[in-house]
Amino acid sequence: MAKPTGFMEYQRELPTDRPPQERIKDWQEFHLQFPDDKLVVQAARCMDCGIPFCHTGVLLNGMASGCPINNLIPEWNDLVYRGLWRQALDRLLKTNNFPEFTGRVCPAPCEASCTLGINDPPVTIKNIEKTIIERGFAEGWIVPAPPAVRTGKKVAIVGSGPAGLACADQLNKAGHWVTVFERADRIGGLLIYGIPNMKLDKEVVQRRVDLMAAEGVTFVTGTEVGKNYPAEKLLSEFDAVVLCGGATKPRDLPVEGRALKGIHFAMEFLHGNTQHLLNGHGENNFGYPFISAEGKDVVVIGGGDTGTDCVGTSLRHNCRSLIQLEILNRPPDTRQPDNPWPEWPKVYTVDYGQEEAHAIYGSDPRTYSVTARRFIGDKKGNVKEVEIVQVEWVKDENGRFSPREIPGTEQTRPAQLVLLAMGFLGPEDTIFESLNVERDRRSNVKADYGKFATSLPGVFAAGDMRRGQSLVVWAINEGRGAARECDRYLMGETVLP
Repeated sequence: MAKPTGFMEYQRELPTDRPPQERIKDWQEFHLQFPDDKLVVQAARCMDCGIPFCHTGVLLNGMASGCPINNLIPEWNDLVYRGLWRQALDRLLKTNNFPEFTGRVCPAPCEASCTLGINDPPVTIKNIEKTIIERGFAEGWIVPAPPAVRTGKKVAIVGSGPAGLACADQLNKAGHWVTVFERADRIGGLLIYGIPNMKLDKEVVQRRVDLMAAEGVTFVTGTEVGKNYPAEKLLSEFDAVVLCGGATKPRDLPVEGRALKGIHFAMEFLHGNTQHLLNGHGENNFGYPFISAEGKDVVVIGGGDTGTDCVGTSLRHNCRSLIQLEILNRPPDTRQPDNPWPEWPKVYTVDYGQEEAHAIYGSDPRTYSVTARRFIGDKKGNVKEVEIVQVEWVKDENGRFSPREIPGTEQTRPAQLVLLAMGFLGPEDTIFESLNVERDRRSNVKADYGKFATSLPGVFAAGDMRRGQSLVVWAINEGRGAARECDRYLMGETVLP
């Protein structure tokens, strides 16, 4: 292990972020780099415990506990502590195709299940992971490594998000010719258009895409299977197909006034903004138009990561005011008895967007236990106000909790821009209209985890399109698993992990 007494001698420490008042003026990443000497100290806190829960990757009460891709965390913590960075990189890449992504955007279930976290702040695993991979790129250790032998088999992957890219990377390593189809104008899926620049710089994504292209992966953009590329052609021209299109059908809020102008799904807003930035503030000729929050009263409906990204983006647009509505109750400040370690801690936290809003407006923008009752418009059909009402959570006859409005708690808030960030219901229907694969009761592609095979021979599915909305790290897990089973289908056996 790194240092037997490290966890007793050293306190958890993270690099400071750029001050909120500074970072909202640009779109650069807000996390600063940690000096190597301080990172080594943090690695020394790893206990190398007998059962490293940090890389178990299991679901407890429906939430991830430990790393879903089973990163060998104690091993590379020890190597970092000893200054063996190249070896640490090798261990990291054995399980994770894209540490530069997870080291930035993963919520770190590994840290939530760290054994040290039972009674002390956990090891700073995520920050160490990011530093290892960035050191690898800086030192020139990461170079294109195309396979020495090609199998001659051709595989099509539909969707270039983290599941699709992980699947493509693995199948290419196995020697297959891989083509990735993406309907957007750039490769990366939600990594490009779903996660804002300040959390994940798009040059980081492009760096990985360029590396994979140099290793032999073919990327085709502006091509939507089932729309401008027939699904039948896909089946006839490739030996296998892997569906990784994501769960991109947003949850709507069908209340009075929903048709008013100025009410948008979060992804319309985030996608249009990122494309606007990547186009040098020029026209968005592909995808969603640019939607500005400048000078507007913004209401974000939804308290998750996507809602937070809407908050951070609106602040950078210089909105006039901002509130974020959350229908759930405010989480407790500490773990409750029914939420023990190593479960994901369901506690109150302040993410980057709320921190920035607090710095500007003096308070957390989130309002809990409320919902939007109706939208009110002006004479031109634009939204101008949102009527909200407090709710309480009550059990129905089946013992399930549901929200109930509390009479007399109605309020009206100004709003010229409303952003719906309430999650996603499943994959869009376009591809299924021409590709007849079976779907489950939640409308996802029906394919058993571990097998990833759909009802069509030679067609596999992975990521959010199969499991529903989830984490980037679960998408990588599924992309790797689908690649393994696809390789087995093509070759009769597989050496992929």
